[in-house]
Amino acid sequence: MTDFTVGDDGFRLDGKPVRLLSGALHYFRVHEEQWEHRLGMLAAMGLNCVETYVPWNLHEPREGEVRDVGALGRFLDAVERAGLWAIVRPGPYICAEWENGGLPVWVTGRFGRRVRTRDAEYRAVVERWFRELLPQVVEREIGRGGPVVLVQAENEYGSYGSDAVYLEWLAGLLRGCGVTVPLFTSDGPEDHMLTGGSVPGLLATANFGSGAREGFEVLRRHQPKGPLMCMEFWCGWFDHWEADPVLRDAEDAAGALREILECGASVNLYMAHGGTNFGGWAGANRGGPLQDGEFQPTVTSYDYDAPIDEYGRATEKFHLFRKVLEGYAEGPLPARPPEPQGLAGPVRVELDGWAGLGDVLEALGDPETESGVPPTFEELGVDRGLVRYRVAVPGPRQGYPLGASGLRDRAVVYVDGARAGVLTEESGPLPEPVAGPAEVELWVESLGRVNYGPRLGEPKGITGGVLHERQYLHGVRARGLRLDAFEAAGAVAAVPFGPVEAAAGAGDTGRTGLFRGEFTIEGAAGLGHAGLELPGWTRGFVWVNGFCLGRYWSAGPQRILYVPGPVLREGANAVWVLELEDAGEPWGELGPGAPVRAGTPGVVQP
Repeated sequence: MTDFTVGDDGFRLDGKPVRLLSGALHYFRVHEEQWEHRLGMLAAMGLNCVETYVPWNLHEPREGEVRDVGALGRFLDAVERAGLWAIVRPGPYICAEWENGGLPVWVTGRFGRRVRTRDAEYRAVVERWFRELLPQVVEREIGRGGPVVLVQAENEYGSYGSDAVYLEWLAGLLRGCGVTVPLFTSDGPEDHMLTGGSVPGLLATANFGSGAREGFEVLRRHQPKGPLMCMEFWCGWFDHWEADPVLRDAEDAAGALREILECGASVNLYMAHGGTNFGGWAGANRGGPLQDGEFQPTVTSYDYDAPIDEYGRATEKFHLFRKVLEGYAEGPLPARPPEPQGLAGPVRVELDGWAGLGDVLEALGDPETESGVPPTFEELGVDRGLVRYRVAVPGPRQGYPLGASGLRDRAVVYVDGARAGVLTEESGPLPEPVAGPAEVELWVESLGRVNYGPRLGEPKGITGGVLHERQYLHGVRARGLRLDAFEAAGAVAAVPFGPVEAAAGAGDTGRTGLFRGEFTIEGAAGLGHAGLELPGWTRGFVWVNGFCLGRYWSAGPQRILYVPGPVLREGANAVWVLELEDAGEPWGELGPGAPVRAGTPGVVQP
């Protein structure tokens, strides 16, 4: 039986010293049919291990509704076939720039600030989830012939809290569920983070993008013995909507990697291959030094300026990292797998059908509720999607400013059926006063829940109220439209589509709604990927053959949505576009996707 242990001087495999050269690749951000290729790319770069998080909310979006929990086990089997080891980070909180940091909305909505603490009710739902999830990890531990060598307890807890009782309980739960491989924690290399996030008896690791010697010095103050490991070497970074792309110079990143290895440490590249936030699962951050400032939603792409880009291609950073890593390899590195074939294109996507948002809501929406104050998304059970709020302005009364207090995140507002403007968390009231009587509709969209910092778990929707001057408007009718309502087999068939020309004649509301169309592909069987653009369109979601590519937004910086090759079909392919603000011309274009990065003009030092 193979034995992987933590010794005073490093990791040991059957008593012999070993160094983990790992790369992060999240199974839930890569189409399953592409796992093998991406894992082969990691091995070719010189890595011997892969790390993945597990997003609880993806697998249990509503309490007791467990979906495809076996995906993790299938991924770990693919890891074993690729000849790699595996590090599993099951959370329950993962950050990962993922919606709500991986916590289901029914958890944060119910427990609020009690999440990630010793609270007995919160611990009970975590335990139930772990007992559902962890058997497939235990069965695939290295001592049982599988690839799993390490399992993490929580994630960067020292950046959030200091509840040692909770952390020690969680470590005990992992052991109680049968995990026998070494457990670890990971935190920033700062005293207060390591103090708050470490657990006695568990390996502490550090996360940083540069300054390895200084970072490991801090770690050694808290853990004088044992392996040194940078569990997250930030070799790139992620992007936010309405912001410039964040890029890191490849030579600079390779030098920082070399410094980690020169310290005798193990490393996990975060990210080795980022993938994509399919299905609207991208999270969000808060700005400012304490992550409690302006709202910053994350884009659909999780390319991360990684050595293996979103399309599975080797970048300049890949080649430089390979040169560094091959000096630490046992024998020659394997050859790089063939580069995925992109669509030769371009292929025009014609949209020929349309249904207004109201009709889509009638066909796919949840039942309407009525209450004194606006219910939040959490109270309505909506994780990803939007909610239509309707409220009456009594009259007669003169025109006053109309706004929404506690709005999260964006509302398109209609007054008596005519579009009146867009509200955001930062905006004031509508530009024009509203007189009564009037009927007001606010179509509110969540742009992603905060995944890091003290604002984790904050609710979505209208969390305060609809204000007319200083007066709250009560008697609010609310109805949710969840993104996963589109996933049910045959669900969209219930939508009453008409000709796309009808959208242009539908007045102020006609440039929103669900558009449908198709395109034709020849030679789809061997295709690795394509990229979809919607010039002139504003904001919404796209499905290809029922697979949700994620959010598009003219605000940028992302302009092209990644389309995995396995999603495409030979011949006719169906497209749905849910436009929430202002549609462009009824067509889009499918092409080869974004070009391979040859160099990085910007530099980030996380």
